Amino acid sequence: MQAVNTLSQTRRSRFIRRAFVSVGSLAALASALGAGTVQAQSAPQGEIVIPDDVKIFGNDNPNLRRATAVVNGDVITGTDVDQRLALIVAANQGKIDEEEMKRLRLQILRNLIDETLQIQEAKAADAAVADAQIDQSYARVAQQNFNQNVGAMDAYLKRIGSSPESLKRQIRGELSWQALLQRNVQPFINVSDDEVNENLSRLKAAKGTEEYRLGEIYMSAAPDARQQVYENATKIVQQLRSGGSFVAYARQYSEATTASVGGDLGWVRLAQLPSELQVVARDLETGQLVGPVEVPGGFDILYLIDKRQVLTADPRDAVLSLKQISLPFPKGVSEAEAGKRAESFAAGIKAAKGCGDVDKVATGLGAQVVTNDQVKARDLPAQIQTSILQLSPGETLPPFGSLDEGIRILMLCGRDDPQVNDGPSFEQLQAQLEDDRVNKRAQTYLRDLRRDAIIEYN
Repeated sequence: MQAVNTLSQTRRSRFIRRAFVSVGSLAALASALGAGTVQAQSAPQGEIVIPDDVKIFGNDNPNLRRATAVVNGDVITGTDVDQRLALIVAANQGKIDEEEMKRLRLQILRNLIDETLQIQEAKAADAAVADAQIDQSYARVAQQNFNQNVGAMDAYLKRIGSSPESLKRQIRGELSWQALLQRNVQPFINVSDDEVNENLSRLKAAKGTEEYRLGEIYMSAAPDARQQVYENATKIVQQLRSGGSFVAYARQYSEATTASVGGDLGWVRLAQLPSELQVVARDLETGQLVGPVEVPGGFDILYLIDKRQVLTADPRDAVLSLKQISLPFPKGVSEAEAGKRAESFAAGIKAAKGCGDVDKVATGLGAQVVTNDQVKARDLPAQIQTSILQLSPGETLPPFGSLDEGIRILMLCGRDDPQVNDGPSFEQLQAQLEDDRVNKRAQTYLRDLRRDAIIEYN
């Protein structure tokens, strides 16, 4: 699923890109109403009136439909759904139960409908994406995410039950949408110099306050469907806590504009979040998940990717020069014997006089040394980040390892501390504000395409 996540070329704004709009909720309401009595003649223009004693006539349950549809004449087959589903199953190592599979199929069908509308609109607007551009993006995905050539990528997709055509269709949909936004939306977006300067001033005034990089899955809920949506969101949280891919679930389930980038909100401050989310986000630790949280219009699932202070150098951005000294254990060694060997090894390494001497000492102990001068502290496991940042050159962390992999010791040989972050430039902030508005217009644009579409379900 990593391959799919890299398809979006949209720049991620550090400002929240949310509009709590219930996209598609009108369609759900229309299906639920059936032939119920509605006093539309007495309602204001555009208002939908639902009687308190609504009665459903007939047995037209949309959940019983097969996962196929015809969108303005273009067919979406069950195979299309199956192949897209295979990408999600692979991203979650197959850990998806039968009930979750049913929900995923319905969501994938909705995504394919949106994708089809975007491709159709691009073609109608003479902004269709050329096949050569699709092939180039596909090859780039293969290289960046799989370190493979296109042939190996094709074989992988077929092996997991998907296909190159399915992934290329998704690429075409995303590139078509970008082309449409660049032509029909971006030229009409304007951010004034005064607005940019005002935001820069607010940013500098917030120096030292905390920023949060959050992932979100937003699910809209009409008043009569809140319980069902809540239960679905709860099951998604359970899947995520069992090891499911947050990026994959965000792309398939989230109705926020951040879905195309795996739910990544970018860096935001608590004041930019709805009040309901401010409370829960404040107490999150990196890597933690919370939800579903009720917000206006639906429910949110939040995931804290990282945390930092505004315009303040983060020690975790320091670039470290490290040496890793490794000593394997004999096959079949007992835990007691491994413990003794670990103590002896640690004492021997401690006798080394810094990084210049450790290679010779390690050789004498039968150990191997690996050097890396470009290790970011934030890329190390969370449990050792704080400890290693407190070391001086030549000092080591306590030994770690396992009976199978042997024992390892990290020695700090140097550290380049990060420079103080001056924040975005005028041009960068202006681009970020423009991106925010483009994304909001994009949501309205897609909503209009859905409203005008002719869709036949099989």
